[in-house]
Amino acid sequence: MSRNCLDVDVEVEVEENSFENSGRMMEANINVPNIANHIVIDQAAQAQREDEESAASSTNSNMVKWRGNAVSKKEAKGLRHVFDNLQDHFGHERPDPRIRFKASLAHPGQGQIWNGDLDFTYDINGDQCDLAYVSMDVCVDLTPKLVHKHGQPMLKDYGNSWVYVYLPGLTLDKFNSYVKIGTGWDVSNERTVYDPNRNLVAIEAKMHHESGQPKPSFWVVKDKDASASAYGKDISFTRVGSIQDVNAQPHQQHVHRGV
Repeated sequence: MSRNCLDVDVEVEVEENSFENSGRMMEANINVPNIANHIVIDQAAQAQREDEESAASSTNSNMVKWRGNAVSKKEAKGLRHVFDNLQDHFGHERPDPRIRFKASLAHPGQGQIWNGDLDFTYDINGDQCDLAYVSMDVCVDLTPKLVHKHGQPMLKDYGNSWVYVYLPGLTLDKFNSYVKIGTGWDVSNERTVYDPNRNLVAIEAKMHHESGQPKPSFWVVKDKDASASAYGKDISFTRVGSIQDVNAQPHQQHVHRGV
């Protein structure tokens, strides 16, 4: 099994449910024969409304805001740990992240590559937090690219639907070892290019770009002078737009390092 390769795409979808007026709809659809029955049914419908309102209130009480998004308290704890405090990410000379990898796979019907989603369980001071995200110390290349050569298109849609991301070979090796340990599978090296002179790997990173898809955000540290001393603590970030927005700004068209 370990000879096969794993090609992973991770997608997150949030669906919002509404419980409002479900009790009234139920009451309106009941044909009551007399006033006594109506009272009993009305009390049952009222009790159901109260139960649903209580459930909705309980759900809302377990939700908090993180960077403008409504997430559960448990997920917010993991997100703050990973992205606000910059802990347990894969990077150069960083301690091994305290993460377990899990995979749900499906075979496309041919070949040796399986597709699926990865999930990650973080150990945060003994508390297990599940996230659909993992963080890595990388460089994102937003420098202008030659898009035509001898009249032929090159790097089509660069900066909109995909970008080059660079990271040390050792960092990618560490990430791949976590996948292997957690799932028993190897990671496919498709869409990666290794530069042995610099010991860097270039990856074609896909980005959401179509209408209705949440585009990847580009955040910067508010106080860069304080960020070094605050490493591992709460650091404040400001969203400057999507990666596509930043790529369109001439003064931002260079290689950016970040997590």
